[in-house]
Amino acid sequence: MTRNRQIEHWTGDFGDAYVERSPATEEQIRIRVSVLTEMFNTLVGDPPASVLECGCNIGLNTRAFARFHPAEQFAVEPNVRARQTVLDDGVLDADHLKDGTVQNLPFADGSMDLVFTSGVLIHVHPDDLPAAFDEMVRVSSRYLLLIEYFSRDFQEVAYRDREELLWKGDFGGALLDRHPSLIPLRCGFFWHRTTGFDDSTWWMFRKP
Repeated sequence: MTRNRQIEHWTGDFGDAYVERSPATEEQIRIRVSVLTEMFNTLVGDPPASVLECGCNIGLNTRAFARFHPAEQFAVEPNVRARQTVLDDGVLDADHLKDGTVQNLPFADGSMDLVFTSGVLIHVHPDDLPAAFDEMVRVSSRYLLLIEYFSRDFQEVAYRDREELLWKGDFGGALLDRHPSLIPLRCGFFWHRTTGFDDSTWWMFRKP
């Protein structure tokens, strides 16, 4: 498994602290049902039967998916405490939840209909994004979805007084530059003031 400075933070005490301050409240789940439903309306008529989230933390998105979408769900998460929370809460079982990172996905080529990230690529060093994109494209058979913080140019942002832990950028553009055969289906923006979700841009792609 790829290990770097960012992964070391998220698998250690820093990542454990994030788990502690990010509980699976009913409000947070309802917010995700709303925004995920909007994104998945792009796929009406050809929905994915299997979904892989790269970096699920305590499974907020998985909990939301279960309320409106019948796809079989899988996830990878490098933080032990987060994975244990997902298992203890019965969100996923051990066959569907793996120790892994977006740069090194423990799944076969083309084994998932849709592969996505939500607030994960922002924590990947820009130098490591090509490996993350390659893995997502490798494992996806049909769709890719990115939900991340946007900036026209990649820029580092201090995160909880620490450096090299968060970047904003045009992740959709970077993915398309890396894999130009992908077909952009739709993109959008969620404004915190109206959705309750973090100010985030999303991009949906289909493989040719």
